[in-house]
Amino acid sequence: MIWVFGKTVQMLSVIVDYVQNEKEKENKNAILGQEQLADSSCKRASLVVSPSSLTLNWQNEAQKFAQGLKTLVIRGTLQERKRQIEEMDRYDLVITSYDLLKRDIELYEKKNYQFRYIIADEAQYLKNSNTQNAKSIKKIKADTRYALTGTPIENSLAELWSIFDFIMPGYLFSYRAFKSRYEMPIVKEDNQEAMAKLRMLIEPFILRRNKKEVLTELPDKTITVLNNEMGEEQKNIYLNYLAQAKQELAEEINLNGYEKSQMQILAALTRLRQICCHPSLFMENYKEGSSKLDQCIEIIEEAVNGGHKILLFSGYTSMFEILEKELKQKQIEYFKLTGSTKVEERIKLVDEFNENPNIKVFLISLKAGGTGLNLTGADMVIHYDPWWNLSTENQATDRAYRIGQKNNVQVYKLITKNSIEEKIYELQQKKAELVDNMLSTKTSFINKMSKEEIMNLFA
Repeated sequence: MIWVFGKTVQMLSVIVDYVQNEKEKENKNAILGQEQLADSSCKRASLVVSPSSLTLNWQNEAQKFAQGLKTLVIRGTLQERKRQIEEMDRYDLVITSYDLLKRDIELYEKKNYQFRYIIADEAQYLKNSNTQNAKSIKKIKADTRYALTGTPIENSLAELWSIFDFIMPGYLFSYRAFKSRYEMPIVKEDNQEAMAKLRMLIEPFILRRNKKEVLTELPDKTITVLNNEMGEEQKNIYLNYLAQAKQELAEEINLNGYEKSQMQILAALTRLRQICCHPSLFMENYKEGSSKLDQCIEIIEEAVNGGHKILLFSGYTSMFEILEKELKQKQIEYFKLTGSTKVEERIKLVDEFNENPNIKVFLISLKAGGTGLNLTGADMVIHYDPWWNLSTENQATDRAYRIGQKNNVQVYKLITKNSIEEKIYELQQKKAELVDNMLSTKTSFINKMSKEEIMNLFA
């Protein structure tokens, strides 16, 4: 079955229901003093395959909405992944990426494991049936297959066929037969009879909420927090600096007091946030990568391929230099707006971005472009790094989500796990009343935090 919209939580509810039913069977057997049922009745894991940028998000959503599920994210070195795959039957939900699945497919085949469910998230990754993504996932054994996507058809009916070939192999015939019976008559001849027959075939297997059902004065806006996890080198730099900062701040506060140490505290927090973005923001000789940068570029590539236009906000204009190199390498056209951009140039850039379909990305300094711009030509917003208060981020998001916007707007907030960013985000949620519109006050977010809250950021 293909599910469109609201798909993650709905899928988690299905998995939870299965796990709970199997636990009830186990409890009944225990009460009756019987041995566990045959393999066909034993609780088995379900497998989610998603873009790598969403694997940790699946785990977080499971922890948030289905706390009883035992989850495993397949990651790490080949040896680590091999061990995880060997032990995956101990879990309720196993999560991996399309990229890792095609690398590890032989390990899955060797394991010869029959999953309860296999879920292809962002199933448009399977739209080309000849890719390794599609070929690998179709080799996985499962009782039931699901495809989750908001865009089951991006460019052609062949994409729909490929997704159905995953969930129900043979249901829409071979591609040659499908093309002859449906795709060519519909696309080339606008054959209504062929269209009606195809709709009749697929409708029972698609759970969909139409945008018109939720449309009010403005289209829908979805805010998603996407987690990333630092690689080994980046993590070592972060932890080393964290230990150093804690020691230095303790000495500073002990010597001068908390109130007089605000600048040093803010400088240390800033450095930790920069490491999360990319260590090369302050380390000249840093040659390794950044997990957040990799995640961001993957999101941008997928969005551009899907026909979306993106606003990307960051509090660090120096981060744009790194992003620009990546965008140029990927041949993705972009604009950039910072505090040094002249007023007339801002207007020109805004107008052209809204009207020119070839300009896919707008890099915008949060301070310089967070207000006063109408950028309804974009339908996706990426906050590369979290700012100190929610209102500033919300104002930036509203550059796209405002009167005149005709498309649903997807907002992504990129948060590095086990870092200062995660703690700032959690604190924002608890203290939302303290981060009201900063334009009406001269106080800053950090000044509104207690000493204990500040120091917990370094815990």
